[in-house]
Amino acid sequence: MNTTTKQTEQTQGAQTVPTAGRVPAGAWDGNPVAVITGASQGLGLALARGLAERGWSLVIDARGADRLAAAQEELLALTTVVALAGDVTDDTHRADLAEAASELGGASLLVNNASSLGGSPMPALADFPLEALEQTFAVNVLAPLALTQLLLPQLRQHGGEVVNISSDAAVEPYEGWGGYGASKAALDHASAIFGLEEPQVRIWAVDPGDLQTQMHQDAFPGEDISDLPLPGTVVPGFLRLIDERRPSGRYQAGDLLPRTVAADAEVA
Repeated sequence: MNTTTKQTEQTQGAQTVPTAGRVPAGAWDGNPVAVITGASQGLGLALARGLAERGWSLVIDARGADRLAAAQEELLALTTVVALAGDVTDDTHRADLAEAASELGGASLLVNNASSLGGSPMPALADFPLEALEQTFAVNVLAPLALTQLLLPQLRQHGGEVVNISSDAAVEPYEGWGGYGASKAALDHASAIFGLEEPQVRIWAVDPGDLQTQMHQDAFPGEDISDLPLPGTVVPGFLRLIDERRPSGRYQAGDLLPRTVAADAEVA
């Protein structure tokens, strides 16, 4: 599998940021292509690893260029990777992601993983700054929908899938989770409607469960979350969903795990 890269770069302050498209030289477009947002750490990186091990070509993004470059370097040992640093709420950045996927042969899978809590600790709705709430919805709802719109022609062509990362906070009212939960509830509902309107594409909202991630730590600043499962423990559930091409709908990753894997995750 080709692991040679050819990147165009631009400097922003002290960071070197990969720019759009610029597919690795000689990349083979016979592999299925996945676009994964927020893939420099946590669940996004774990899913990227799982797909890379299966031979998927990847287009990944994150806001932090340094951490994204480290993720790309790791994944390049397994597959072709185009890494583009940027913000999913930016129109140009989303267009760059779509262009990169097209140059690799077209996306068969989109994972809308990038998310925002809206603050750490998360404010109560009565005190939630409206600008921060607007940004939370921009990241968690509008950006996934906009990127899905851009990639739909590619996804339709390949009979592909969209995974929108959800949360139990989308269906259960938790004190302090109003902004994040409401945004994920909106994403769930939009996913369900997309699933009805796009019969050629599977649209899944997937609740990964509570995991040992930086976002979860930010939700509980100062607390010990080391008892939570690592993100990699739920990847087999996502891969099963893709393998079985289940109908569009809402799923819990834990319900898709083989019993032995689910038991190990609970122990972890």
